[in-house]
Amino acid sequence: MSAATPSIIASLDGRRIVAVLRASSADAYRPVVAALVESGVEAIELTLTTPGTLEALPELVEQFPDALLGVGTVRTAEKASAAAAGGAKFVVAPNLNESVVAAAHAAGVPALPGVMTPSEVALALELGCDAVKVFPAQTLGAGYYKHLQGPFPGLQAIPSGGVDLAEARAWLAAGAPAVSVGGPLLGDVFKGGSVDALRARTAEFVAALNA
Repeated sequence: MSAATPSIIASLDGRRIVAVLRASSADAYRPVVAALVESGVEAIELTLTTPGTLEALPELVEQFPDALLGVGTVRTAEKASAAAAGGAKFVVAPNLNESVVAAAHAAGVPALPGVMTPSEVALALELGCDAVKVFPAQTLGAGYYKHLQGPFPGLQAIPSGGVDLAEARAWLAAGAPAVSVGGPLLGDVFKGGSVDALRARTAEFVAALNA
């Protein structure tokens, strides 16, 4: 990776949890983002499967200046460019798409592509990504990361997909710089659940991983 290529690891700056938000509407984001940030999770991925995400992004970036807000489920170069234009600090994809990576990097935003195979890992590194998203992490397990580190020494991989507290601990113990967590952390907050319960759950999650 060249010195000019955006770095997701540098952007995370030691943050170990990336909360992945999927809601029925982007209108539901604000109180959840607030609760997460207040409870110690500042890296947040707003997914494009949530209607209105790109439209809501600029205001959320302005409202939460201390948060690292990124956009996920980015599958086209056009969406990557739009996310960057809206203020996204990083772009996450479920797959490895060269045009998505190129568009994000051209806009000065780190790209975190989803990979599953060694061939995809190799290509992501060739494209200038300093980290990859291992997906689906629950299926592959933290042991898979250790195997990847054989042919790819120093590989930075962030697991995503079904990562609960136990899995998060395992991946971090294996050397992952951070973990992406969705349902096990968010619970039912987007289905009428309590935001206060989310605060408590997030605080417990953060404390457990820092223990």
